[in-house]
Amino acid sequence: MALTSNKKKTIIDTAKMHDKDTGSSSVQISLLTERINQLTEHFKGHKKDHHSRRGLLMMVSQRKKLLQYLKKRNLDIYNELTKKLKIRT
Repeated sequence: MALTSNKKKTIIDTAKMHDKDTGSSSVQISLLTERINQLTEHFKGHKKDHHSRRGLLMMVSQRKKLLQYLKKRNLDIYNELTKKLKIRT
């Protein structure tokens, strides 16, 4: 269920700010969004998987905190990232 290393690398490459950026807020938000999308698809077929649902809610909460931080620190990057990921439209 986790992201493959190739998928993770492509997500990091699209969201990074500079060459060695692997942990900035935008990268973390992009990775969380991909995992949230995967789990959402998983729940379409497994409605009673409550243990994974708890993990999903924790990821959504973490992404929300990171988005609030990014919005407070750099509004331009926040707007660009939300458009690219199609969240908070």
